[in-house]
Amino acid sequence: MQFLHRKVTTNKSSFRLLNQVLVRRFNSKNKWFDAGQPTPSTHPQLLKEGEITPGISCDEYLSRRRKLLDLLPEKSVAIVASAPVKMMTDVVPYTFRQDADYHYITGCQQPGGIAVLGRDFGLCMFMPEPSPQEVTWQGQIAGVDVATKFFKADESYPISKLHNVLPNIIKKSSKLYHNVKTAIPTYTNLEAFQKAVYNGKVDDLSVHTYEARWVKSSAELNLMRESAAIGCQALLQTMLHSKISPFESILSAKVEYECRMRGAQRMAFNPVVGGGPNGSVIHYSRNDQKVKDGDLVLMDIGCELHGYVSDLTRTWPPCGRFSDVHKELYDLIVETNKECIELCKPGTSIQRIHNYSVDKLARGLKELGILKDSRVNSFHELNPTSIGHYLGMDVHDCSKIGYDRILKPGVVITIEPGIYIPHNYDCAQRYQGIGIRIEDEVLITESGYEVLTGSLPKEINHLETLLNNHSYGSTTTEASNIFASSL
Repeated sequence: MQFLHRKVTTNKSSFRLLNQVLVRRFNSKNKWFDAGQPTPSTHPQLLKEGEITPGISCDEYLSRRRKLLDLLPEKSVAIVASAPVKMMTDVVPYTFRQDADYHYITGCQQPGGIAVLGRDFGLCMFMPEPSPQEVTWQGQIAGVDVATKFFKADESYPISKLHNVLPNIIKKSSKLYHNVKTAIPTYTNLEAFQKAVYNGKVDDLSVHTYEARWVKSSAELNLMRESAAIGCQALLQTMLHSKISPFESILSAKVEYECRMRGAQRMAFNPVVGGGPNGSVIHYSRNDQKVKDGDLVLMDIGCELHGYVSDLTRTWPPCGRFSDVHKELYDLIVETNKECIELCKPGTSIQRIHNYSVDKLARGLKELGILKDSRVNSFHELNPTSIGHYLGMDVHDCSKIGYDRILKPGVVITIEPGIYIPHNYDCAQRYQGIGIRIEDEVLITESGYEVLTGSLPKEINHLETLLNNHSYGSTTTEASNIFASSL
């Protein structure tokens, strides 16, 4: 590095020439526009002209703001702060992920901002004021100009002006909503805000943002399809890899690698890789054990693509063969999965599908002699989870919308029946310590449903065919051909 530095600094004429080229480029019509995050100028491989974030246009962001304002009472104001930076140590931050509500209305992927939405003024963004030192260490950070130029805010101010501007907005409002999850003293400590709280004028905004986010647009669904496809391809490759590397940690690393190589920005959550008895721990996260020969491995994974997540689970034997005991339980789970998917359509609800799954699984477990009685509490010992949840910008998306809500076209849910038998459960020993879950993503359509994860096999014969007719190093296409030929 020192040699390279000397070579560059001593070649002054070359440096001056490079500087002149850069100046001309910045002053040209096709100016490199750095908004502190990808733009069509800096990342044409990701964004098209007119997009604020990949796949989502400026017009859609404007439409989202109008939709949210339409849900709010007259003369009300909404305040949404960006997600905070969370620190791993005193100087090392965790990878930043934007709050979904702030992302949904602004498109801004950076911390330090506060968005205020009202009918009288539209979107007002208060932006951070980075010091030269912060820019040196962190790179460009979006400011006031970027808020109006790129994020299309109607008004923008530096965050230092918030105490001068926001109190007047609050005083003129009849009702104040804010994002409780990201609330910060910068605005909650304002006298005007405290007075609104005292007068009972402040409420949680999430009830309305979740309503706006619940039904996905066609652009959002395209991103969700792509996120699901990435997750399916990554998990398929990991399944094939499991035969030669049946270690939870390696499988966790493999699936993340495959997701990132296909364009995902991050995992949606820490992969659950439960081998053998660890599969009966619903949110198992240690991922530090070797999967014993003949045991199943349960993998629950998801990735995030430009703000939209996937969530899918498969359970299989890395050795390539399901035992007879495993088949008994697996057949029950896969039947429940398929029958519950058939129930997905406009007019039903997650709760109704859940009730069906409980009846189906409880009967099956009783027939196998695992469940001793039909009491709901007994069944919940073996499966305390819901049949599914909403999916979108967050893994458990729009969590304040109840599962008894009638489903509409454009809503995405998961269907994930499972059985989790503790190693010390009072049943035949051959069933103890077995965990099986099969999870798919399902889009509710006008005529029924679309399974976004339908490309990933789940039938016993398909899985065994894949695992036993695959040589390590085969491509996803070759593996898919093996799967297709087995149908």
